[in-house]
Amino acid sequence: VSVIIQDNAGGIPEDVKDKIFDPYFTTKGDLHGTGLGLYMSHDIVKNHLKGDISVENIEGGACFTIMVPFDVDAHSS
Repeated sequence: VSVIIQDNAGGIPEDVKDKIFDPYFTTKGDLHGTGLGLYMSHDIVKNHLKGDISVENIEGGACFTIMVPFDVDAHSS
């Protein structure tokens, strides 16, 4: 199953793109963020849902892709 979320907010600077899923990483400064939101999202998708989350810049914004496995046999009645 794939979920794609994209915006038109200008994208993520290339020099920080590799760090956005790190704990406590923020570009907002000490007063406006903890740097845990994307880290926790990454942790949930990778470790609890056994999936993957990635980001890429697109024209005018960023595109996050979340992919999680779906086993039809495990969910059938």
